[in-house]
Amino acid sequence: MFSARAVRAVARAGVRRRLSTRQVARLRPASASSALSIQQRAAYSSTQSNDSLTRAAVVQVLNNIGSKREVQQYLSYFSSVSSQQFAVIKVGGAILTDHLDELCASLAFLYTLGLFPIIVHGAGPQLNKLLEAAGVVPQFEEGIRVTDGKTLRIAKELFLAENLKLVQRLEQMGVRTRPITSGVFTADYLDEARWKFVGKITEVDKEPIENAIANGYMPILMSLAETAEGQVLNVNADVAAGELARAIEPLKVVYLSEKGGLFNDTQKISVINLDEQFDYLMAQPWCKYGTRLKIKEIKELLDSLPRASSVAIIHPADLQKELFTDSGAGTLIRRGDRLETATSVADFTDLEKLKDGLIRDREVPDARATVDRFLDFLRARKFKAYYDEPMNALAVVLDPSPEQPYATLATLTITKQGWLGHVADNLFDAIQKDYPSLVWTVKADDENLTWFFGRANGSLVHDDGNDVMFWYGIEFGEPLTKLMREFTAHGRAMLGDSNLEARLHRGAQLASKNFEGARSYSTLARRPVMGTARPGAFSKGFSRGYATTTNPNPPYGEKLASNTQPSRVALIGARGYTGQALIGLVDAHPNFELRHPISGKHGVEIGGFAVHSSGKRVVICATIDNLLKGAATQCLQSMNLARGYAELEGIPTMG
Repeated sequence: MFSARAVRAVARAGVRRRLSTRQVARLRPASASSALSIQQRAAYSSTQSNDSLTRAAVVQVLNNIGSKREVQQYLSYFSSVSSQQFAVIKVGGAILTDHLDELCASLAFLYTLGLFPIIVHGAGPQLNKLLEAAGVVPQFEEGIRVTDGKTLRIAKELFLAENLKLVQRLEQMGVRTRPITSGVFTADYLDEARWKFVGKITEVDKEPIENAIANGYMPILMSLAETAEGQVLNVNADVAAGELARAIEPLKVVYLSEKGGLFNDTQKISVINLDEQFDYLMAQPWCKYGTRLKIKEIKELLDSLPRASSVAIIHPADLQKELFTDSGAGTLIRRGDRLETATSVADFTDLEKLKDGLIRDREVPDARATVDRFLDFLRARKFKAYYDEPMNALAVVLDPSPEQPYATLATLTITKQGWLGHVADNLFDAIQKDYPSLVWTVKADDENLTWFFGRANGSLVHDDGNDVMFWYGIEFGEPLTKLMREFTAHGRAMLGDSNLEARLHRGAQLASKNFEGARSYSTLARRPVMGTARPGAFSKGFSRGYATTTNPNPPYGEKLASNTQPSRVALIGARGYTGQALIGLVDAHPNFELRHPISGKHGVEIGGFAVHSSGKRVVICATIDNLLKGAATQCLQSMNLARGYAELEGIPTMG
């Protein structure tokens, strides 16, 4: 049973990838007619438990997103903070006028999930019209509205009316709301002589907001403040949302915009990592006027928030997609992590911090001594290390040599925060820029295995099923054939002393007489927690969960994410019961095209499978007739994951 607490959460800062038209259609928020359906159901909501509402909402999320991985990832991320730290959403006046139903339908969806964004709204366009009707000419200085007594009176009446309109529409959709029209923002005059009744916020009282959320109400604020003496002052809604964010420290700050994001001329900007890109953006000819000012303001805001916080500029119709998919919808702005590099052990100013990063989650017998020996090894080798300042991610890549024409990943360690902040993607992007070819190994039960599939051109599972070798930038030919033979013969031990995990693995073998029952050690340290099913049957209730100590649900990566294109498959050595079963499964699979079922032809002794460097097909290389019953479905699961399909796609379910 899902509890409301289990699905409480905040928005992602994710890797962007393209969604299919079908997926985008499923992600559109409820229309006005759908909103009426929500309104009709609201009459019965008092008789339903929170658990029932949450269960239904989770099902809706799963249907909308089209990826169980995404839902699990973001709900896990969201539940890592308190309810009031979910999100601050700034709603402009034009949104209230032209997109009210879209906005309210999206907010009702979040409320049903047990999520309570804090809403701050303005009413600028409406105020301009009312002032014009009253014969008052709007005045602005440096983009700030000059607010005299008459303007303030009209603004106050308007803001109260717009707040009530939003509250009533949400209530009609079954959302319990609490309008908070005063008592949150305290301000001083910005410059009374120049702008009159315009305020600069000096204090934010969180108590009314926290009290509302604690009692199950969505707080709706308007952008007016008071002085200590009680004088009402006008404040910019963007500024109010920013000051509120500084006080609340949410994971997500959302600015709803009719444009739906920031643009480089006519092209929407998907992601901005400020630590890496701010100076570059400021030097671009298109980054000027409002866009330039907005990026600067957001940088100032994010510099004052925890690194996990991010800002999204999106259209209200895309709110669900922004919060619950890797692709997002508008422009995502985050601080990111500036990567540092080192080409010698001496480049690390804090050697103990480096050792702690290398040992992290690898407390095996003799681990520290093993790391010391590994550092001695690096002192005599050419390498490049990549890491962020807090050492949430650390990779060491050994340079190619005359005997070995490709680089090898000596170690990679990433914390949970590193995965959630997508430091892993930035780090691997940097590696790929520096090294045109790379080989690395990962334990087959590693929870981040699908992420590595997305980063590789090819892969090979060892005969014992324990290790997977990945590579990119190595074309089919003698070098790759030799590499595959070595891996088949020796597993990850083929990397010798160059691989830290292999060293730790050997140390654990030597130190434990009961190694057969001990945990394995992988490039990334946590194993998945598997769901259960009846032996020999895949039921509709079968599930696969992941531990949340590193990446709770690792992304497939941009290349293979949510693949909708068919993949051509060749089967080699598909004989016997299992081979025929696999041929039948692949032939009936909606996304696989069986091209070459070659039975009775031997000469292939390599276990597992390899993805062609072109990324266009999968070649299964195995003596399938020697596999146990059930291996056909296991093999198909691996193929699905490698190509970015749902893991159980094409596998028949049994009652």
